[in-house]
Amino acid sequence: MVSKFSIRFYNDHEVRAVWDDENNKWWFSVIDVVAALNEQDDYQKASNYWRWLKRKLKKEKPELVSATHGFKFLAADGKRRMTDTLDSDGIIALAKNFPNKKATKFLDWLLYSDNTIDGQSKKKAYSLFESGLLETLEPGSVKCLQQIHAYLFGGLYDFAGQIRTKNISKGGFTFANALYFPEVLHDIERMPDSTLDEIVDKYVEMNVAHPFMEGNGRSTRIWLDMMLKHALKKCVGWSKIDKQQYLEAMRQSVSNPAVINRLISSALTDKINDRETFMKGIDYSYYYEEE
Repeated sequence: MVSKFSIRFYNDHEVRAVWDDENNKWWFSVIDVVAALNEQDDYQKASNYWRWLKRKLKKEKPELVSATHGFKFLAADGKRRMTDTLDSDGIIALAKNFPNKKATKFLDWLLYSDNTIDGQSKKKAYSLFESGLLETLEPGSVKCLQQIHAYLFGGLYDFAGQIRTKNISKGGFTFANALYFPEVLHDIERMPDSTLDEIVDKYVEMNVAHPFMEGNGRSTRIWLDMMLKHALKKCVGWSKIDKQQYLEAMRQSVSNPAVINRLISSALTDKINDRETFMKGIDYSYYYEEE
């Protein structure tokens, strides 16, 4: 018996899953996994590859192929189509047929087993939805941003939630001088945040300030969504915003916020309480930070 569907994003590739109430487990679309592991954007090519690999595995590892189950997923044409699925154990076994580096990184993402700082922080970010913390914070305030940062990076960085006291730069751009943070952050906090234009301007200014030593983007995107939810009953569907377009728009935002404003405006959704939208947003937010 199926109770719910899930879609998460791995490096711009969607991975669909369906929950099986009877067996208490998730079943993952094999074609989606193959596409992610092969970094393949063409669904048909990924499907063809799976058909070839499936025939090969029937001879070499029949127990893996026999473990596949068919579930119907919503396709691009709006119809539900039968797709091969495997549970997490099956996906682990399948991934071993791909190059180790690709498989290891994918499985860390799938199984929440990445023990890097980013991996551990992402687990914390996922848990934010159910934590209840976001409902207690004051949108648009500096304290709100500090509490988000402290939640994401607590126990990972000794400066989690603390405003930096050192100057930093990235890609040749020097962020706000830490010496002037008391005035700078006070002024940003006082900026209005009732309209989309005001909220984006405030977000851009906080990005220029970059108040933490690390983890600014991941924290500030959640902070942005909180302002949008509070003022407009909207949030950003981050999976609709291409990584390179976003990064370029943020680079331009220092002198011209119009580009990032348009990107955010085009991706707004009213699904502010939707768990799936939140999880996709976290996946994309961390994806933006990958080198």
